[in-house]
Amino acid sequence: MNIQRWIGRREENWQRLNLLLKKVEEKGLKSLRSREIRELASLYRSVAADLARARSQQVGKTIIQSLQSLTTRGYSQIYQGSRRQEWQAAIKFYLWGFPSVVQQTLPYIVLATALFVLAGLVAWWYSWQDPSFMSLIVPERLISQVRDDHKLWMGSIVGIEPLASTDIMINNISVSFGAVAGGITGGLYTIYLMLFNGLLIGAVGTLVGQNNLAYPFWAFVFPHGSLELPAIFFAGGAGLLLGKAILFPGKYRRGDALKYYGSLAAQLVYGIVPMLIIAGIIEGFFSPNPAIPDPVKYLAGMGLFILLFKYCSRGN
Repeated sequence: MNIQRWIGRREENWQRLNLLLKKVEEKGLKSLRSREIRELASLYRSVAADLARARSQQVGKTIIQSLQSLTTRGYSQIYQGSRRQEWQAAIKFYLWGFPSVVQQTLPYIVLATALFVLAGLVAWWYSWQDPSFMSLIVPERLISQVRDDHKLWMGSIVGIEPLASTDIMINNISVSFGAVAGGITGGLYTIYLMLFNGLLIGAVGTLVGQNNLAYPFWAFVFPHGSLELPAIFFAGGAGLLLGKAILFPGKYRRGDALKYYGSLAAQLVYGIVPMLIIAGIIEGFFSPNPAIPDPVKYLAGMGLFILLFKYCSRGN
């Protein structure tokens, strides 16, 4: 290989890459036009290949160091810059995008919430009227523990908080993802999960109420439930969105409806994951902690719910 001729042919590309990198380093990647971004990526790959060739041909230490510097700067701006953009996009989504999606999909979230609440009221009514109804929903060991021992079951978390918190997070995420995935059944499985969980909380609420344990029970539920239950309702809304796309695409073709409503559902799922993680931490470490007075737990739960409501109501 004629080294001087090769350098002469390639040097223009090196200089052009250097100019583009200087612009990005001074003003950021957004300062480039789309054509220049494509050119930057192409030149980076070309110069990386030139560096490999220069090393194999022993072109010279100065040229190799120069190409090494160019490729290092290129890698930093292209890949680390894209990661910065991803983080910026994620922050922007959680600040503004997620509240906007919640507002767009509010009718479906309200419907999921209504199914849950209606089932809870039905369970509450029938559990008071017919004691045997409760045993159809609530495990017998819990009924026996509350009725016979007059104890709640949350004390078992104390002492194993990290393990319990992890298990709770996984369970909550599984339930929520199940509600979303239920959309592929036309929303039927989503509806079932909303109704079943509503029946369960209604029956348990009646059980603790009949045995004078309602106050400590709801003190346990309020702190994490202020995030966990809305997250499940959001997931239910996402599942109903998918069900609508399948059964009632409306003005869209079914494939287009799935893309549109599926995108909204995916954004809801993306938004609820941090809520479920935080709720799991609270449920594992804060809610069952006997050292924290019950009034403080009630206040914490109400405070978190008010903050969530304000967050979801914020404008674009």
